[in-house]
Amino acid sequence: MFDTLTDRLGNIFDRLRSRGKLSESDINAVMAEVRTALLEADVNLKVAKQFQDKVTERCVQSEMHTALNPAQQVIKIVNDELIEILGGQALTLAYSDKPPTVVLLAGLQGVGKTTNAVKLAKWFKSQGRNPILIGADLQRPAAVEQLRVLASNIDVPVFSESSDPVIVARNGLSEAISSGRDVLICDTAGRLSIDEDLMNEIRQISDEIQPHYTFLVIDAMTGQEAVNVAETFNDKLALDGMILTKLDGDSRGGAALSAKTIVGKPIAFASTGEKVEDFEVFHPDRLASRILGMGDVLTLIEKAEDAFDHQEAQKAADRLLSGQFNLEDFLEQMQQLKKMGPLQNIVGMMPDLPQGVNPDDVDETRLTRVEAIITSMTYEERDRPEIIDGSRRSRIAKGSGTSIQEVSLLLKQFKEIKRMMKGAVKPNKKKKKKSSKGRKGKQNSRAKREINKTANAFDLGEFGSFKN
Repeated sequence: MFDTLTDRLGNIFDRLRSRGKLSESDINAVMAEVRTALLEADVNLKVAKQFQDKVTERCVQSEMHTALNPAQQVIKIVNDELIEILGGQALTLAYSDKPPTVVLLAGLQGVGKTTNAVKLAKWFKSQGRNPILIGADLQRPAAVEQLRVLASNIDVPVFSESSDPVIVARNGLSEAISSGRDVLICDTAGRLSIDEDLMNEIRQISDEIQPHYTFLVIDAMTGQEAVNVAETFNDKLALDGMILTKLDGDSRGGAALSAKTIVGKPIAFASTGEKVEDFEVFHPDRLASRILGMGDVLTLIEKAEDAFDHQEAQKAADRLLSGQFNLEDFLEQMQQLKKMGPLQNIVGMMPDLPQGVNPDDVDETRLTRVEAIITSMTYEERDRPEIIDGSRRSRIAKGSGTSIQEVSLLLKQFKEIKRMMKGAVKPNKKKKKKSSKGRKGKQNSRAKREINKTANAFDLGEFGSFKN
């Protein structure tokens, strides 16, 4: 996401790096380019102009750190203002003293309310809450059934009836109270902003259940129209925030950059993929960092902590250090990596990507092919890949639907990794024997450096990552 804006801003800042000093005319010229880049990213004209004026004013007033060069000075100010127009701080939810905390979801048809209702329920569960879903969308055929199927995957109950949506919402609230649920999420029917009957219906639902939070689900790919929709709903419902969907497919991102300023309501959550796990709290500072090509290390760490089993990761690290790391361990690490979400998103969060590396060019099917190759091996072959001869390679290639060359490439790279690890922990025999404590400390330090180098190499490599 935001590829267009990131590329344009990157080119602008690259030209600034050769400047020793910036005059006021230089600043004005640069900010005119920045405004053009924002408009091309489908940012609202009013927001782009306001952004340009604020950054220009701060630059001219020399609100900069003297230790930084001109490019860094401008980037810092641009980063600060991006965070501001994105909302400043992440929205912190406060839970009701008298459960349940009620959340009402609204939005147009086809923006993903039902899916995001389940994603939100999963997020609440990760916070230690006990949610229930209310299926009040009785307009779309099978909408309630879709909600039940998705919710069954995360073990969250769904309440619905074949009656009036307002009655469903009322009875759903009673069910949440009687069953001891502390969070209620009400999914409503999709509607057109000009459909007064449906708008009246959702107002009645809101009056009935008195939600603590009313979130509007909007599609990032609709651009400025999403902002217009948000204004209309805010007039009718008094929104508390927004959930931005399909951020993984929006290369411009203007809706995210315009919504807070125009509507006056923060973006609470962002949906970054099709899976239930692809859902996160919206952090303005982290998104600003991504837009400026500086990565998003904090979100990357959080995803890794959620996806990786710490005990298994430690075992894999120990086996790697001892030289016992095999293809079975590699497969387990790769499968945990896939739990972190689309590989393109993971790569996009990494800071300081090499020149020319585009996250969208990352081919996630390579991981699938490598997984197929390893799972086509016997357990003995995974443990001792050196026994794989020509006939075994041919069998593995046929079983995995790949080529013998791909099998050979995987084995070659894996052998090289093991060789590097063996060298990392091997003592240097040429030096005089020192105390075991000092020698072991140096070996461990060297081993850690080699592991980090290897992990970094494989972050963008052909077959995934060894990181734990």
